[in-house]
Amino acid sequence: MALKSVLFVCLLVATIAAPIANAQLGLIGSLLGLIRVQGTLFCTLNGAMGVNGTATPVFPNALVQMQCGAGNVVASATTNGAGLFSILLDPLQFVLSSLLTNCKLVVNTPLSTCNVSLPSVGGLQSALQLVGNTVQGLLSIANVIPAGFQFLPSLP
Repeated sequence: MALKSVLFVCLLVATIAAPIANAQLGLIGSLLGLIRVQGTLFCTLNGAMGVNGTATPVFPNALVQMQCGAGNVVASATTNGAGLFSILLDPLQFVLSSLLTNCKLVVNTPLSTCNVSLPSVGGLQSALQLVGNTVQGLLSIANVIPAGFQFLPSLP
């Protein structure tokens, strides 16, 4: 009889502890995340693909900087041969809402390096936009992309 009582108490404690553990894991789970800023940079005046998906060359080896506040560079990445870049940020150092309103992506690499008919002075700049979250196990990833690059003849 004593064994049944011990077993019952153990089951009771496990039943009560499971929701508490889940709630705590939810708190910890929100801390176990990343912010991923990624995109493809094309070799055009606005860094975008051509109209109606026409063949547009990509912009390889371009330095993409994330600047926040008064132009402070907080992270950077170089586009690969396919024009892709990806920047991972720690959410403990960056608040997503602040990142979306106070930060921008800047490309100072001259456009003429990917196409000689494009300007050799100036660069591209884009605001950021959240496109959703991805959950991988306990890790939550906030997916952020450029809102749309614009050419600026002289970057601040």
